[in-house]
Amino acid sequence: MMADKFDKNWTNYNNGYPLNNEEVQRYISVVPTENQYRLSQNPFYCFMHFGMNTATAREWGTGAEKASDFTIRKINAQQWVKSVKAAGASGVILTCKHHDGFCLWPSAYTEFSVKHSGFAGDIVKMVSDACKEENLYFGVYLSPWDMHDERYGTEAYNDYFCNQLTELLTNYGEINEVWFDGAKGANARAFEYDWERYYALIRQLQPKANIAICGPDIRWVGNEGGKTRKSEFAVVPDTLCRAETVSENSQHTENESVKLKSLTSTDEDLGSRKVLEKSSGLCWYPAEVDVSIRKGWFYSRNENITVKSGRKLFQLYLASVGNNCTLLLNVPPTDKGVIHHKDVKALKSLGRKIKEMTANPILIQSPGAFTEQDGFIDFPFDRERKLKYVILKEDIRKSQRVEAFDLYVKKKNGKFKKVASKTIIGSCKIIKLKGMKCVGVRLVVRQSRSNPLISEIGFYE
Repeated sequence: MMADKFDKNWTNYNNGYPLNNEEVQRYISVVPTENQYRLSQNPFYCFMHFGMNTATAREWGTGAEKASDFTIRKINAQQWVKSVKAAGASGVILTCKHHDGFCLWPSAYTEFSVKHSGFAGDIVKMVSDACKEENLYFGVYLSPWDMHDERYGTEAYNDYFCNQLTELLTNYGEINEVWFDGAKGANARAFEYDWERYYALIRQLQPKANIAICGPDIRWVGNEGGKTRKSEFAVVPDTLCRAETVSENSQHTENESVKLKSLTSTDEDLGSRKVLEKSSGLCWYPAEVDVSIRKGWFYSRNENITVKSGRKLFQLYLASVGNNCTLLLNVPPTDKGVIHHKDVKALKSLGRKIKEMTANPILIQSPGAFTEQDGFIDFPFDRERKLKYVILKEDIRKSQRVEAFDLYVKKKNGKFKKVASKTIIGSCKIIKLKGMKCVGVRLVVRQSRSNPLISEIGFYE
């Protein structure tokens, strides 16, 4: 009998796991900060790799560049921002200083900046102002590794780095995210970054900013190819927040920036009960998927042929935003100071596809907290519909709870057919179907940490 498949659910079986005990309460006591929650509501934004490497046509610099090697004389920041806004992105993170050490703003603490390059203006200000005009968030990337600065490897460099951070965090309005990585060349001087000092400065000057990757607020998904885990938990052992651990797994050569695109994370399971029960400390640490629209991270005319199509970008969106992650899509401006027309076309296509996904709602409901009578919930439609997407969202302010669920469509003859068997939901789970004809949907939660809390479920044709 089909009914037997519905009888075993979170209310009476929970896949054999405790529904509520002290350990479960420990898990669900971990919730996002206000900054992390705001991030979950704006899960798609864009990286912009632009700088000395754009002018010299490299991925990584050499450390021997001069400010005059930055030969770009103008940019169209409004075009940059409008291009990514058309894709549906909510913000921009600009590479204000990459590993080569060249600064896109006229820093008072180094001669190696746009101020001495022949470029008239402050590129960081141009981009941040353009973001304000379009009502997009603005974030900054500042590379801890610096090939150029002679202070690197000494305590004086930590002072220099904090001075640079202070400039970026005080002169450009509200900063939404500060992005650090642990990339460091194999021949770089051995040096410990003063992460705690950096974090404290950010918290002081920009309390609304999330600190990403080598930081306590957002974790790296583990590769640069857009691959996510089957179960992408946000509640994880707090050891993952240690920046040094991330640094050890970051890029150490220029070639690794390509290799990382095909790697999968060595740790597939980061947040199951099996993992959490062994960890004395837990934290809310959601994953960010960083991936480039092109083969490389900086613009190269040789890579125009590698621009991902709107269809491919949409698949990345479904796999990241639709799997409890945020998506950071890199869109590198050209040496002419604009986003290339091929990238613009792909971004517009992505924006259309994201809008089309929810353009025809069948039913949107907010179930809220499930009771012990809600082992499964039926969502009847007004008539037979062609179901294409189901979007589920948990109320993550009460933590991440659902660990397994099934979706069944109800056919016109009253019979049920299973169309999806998934694990986590989190901030967003998008399930793509093939225009399946049905008169309703049954959601069966199989396993949960305490009572499920679904803030929204939407059905779209």
